[in-house]
Amino acid sequence: MMIKGPSRKQVIIPMNSINCNRFIVLSNKHVANINKKLKNIKSDIMANFIRADHRGLVITTNKTVFTLNLNTIKRYIKNINSNEVMSPKLL
Repeated sequence: MMIKGPSRKQVIIPMNSINCNRFIVLSNKHVANINKKLKNIKSDIMANFIRADHRGLVITTNKTVFTLNLNTIKRYIKNINSNEVMSPKLL
């Protein structure tokens, strides 16, 4: 089976390493909560996992993320960790 292009998309949320580490400690809980928020807006996108990177948090999703989904993820992360969270970006 061949796949054209990437099968997953990543959302990068720039933040400093201290805040990333605090967020990663409970990453399983955060993935579940992000998925619940996405389901509430009737999105078929799901977050698979979260990891820390030199750029910030990287959230891997099952499909391409659209603006409404990005805003939902951004609002959730700002509610949890409002310090120095910038706008999410797609990779």
